[in-house]
Amino acid sequence: MTTNAFLADCRARLAFDLLSNTWNAVVLWALRDGPRRPVELREQIGGISSKVLTETLRRLQSNGLVERRAHPGAPPRVDYQLTALGGTLLAPIDAVGAWAFEHGDEVIAAQEAECTAAQCPSE
Repeated sequence: MTTNAFLADCRARLAFDLLSNTWNAVVLWALRDGPRRPVELREQIGGISSKVLTETLRRLQSNGLVERRAHPGAPPRVDYQLTALGGTLLAPIDAVGAWAFEHGDEVIAAQEAECTAAQCPSE
């Protein structure tokens, strides 16, 4: 096993792949305070469709980061919660969020400067 993050067999790429999908980190962060039903997640997150949320939850579940729990009753109820493994990603997600809070204005300024230089159409 190599520690070179740019090689295909490096485990660091696994983490980069998990966090490169926008919704993965957002859903994990939304589950940080405990189990949530899908409708609660959609309300909490905003801007995510039911289809994309379902795909994201399945992807996170297949990677062992989220657990799906079905509760009997009428109507049947399902919720999702972080696994212990999923919880270990909260600190890195928080660190990336803190970086974005600290440096977001600089990134936006660079994007706007690039757009101005390329004469992007105004929105």
